[in-house]
Amino acid sequence: MSLVRQLQDYRLTTAEILYHLPDHPNLLQSYIWQDLDIAPRYPVLHKFLDFWKREIEGNLHSVRVASASLVKPAQVHHADALLHIH
Repeated sequence: MSLVRQLQDYRLTTAEILYHLPDHPNLLQSYIWQDLDIAPRYPVLHKFLDFWKREIEGNLHSVRVASASLVKPAQVHHADALLHIH
């Protein structure tokens, strides 16, 4: 993963793609896709889904998307206890 892309607000994006099996259209299969993408438009995911519709026989049923920023400001937490060991 490129740090430069992450600094340009790309996020780790995961999509669960449910699609109909070509030989058994009543059955659904799950495919997990993951890449760096920009929320909320997700141009990289849309490019992949366009490829899917054009080149893959399984018709899409649904797509669930989750994304998380990988570069975040540091977080500071206070300790709940102070222990002395001699």
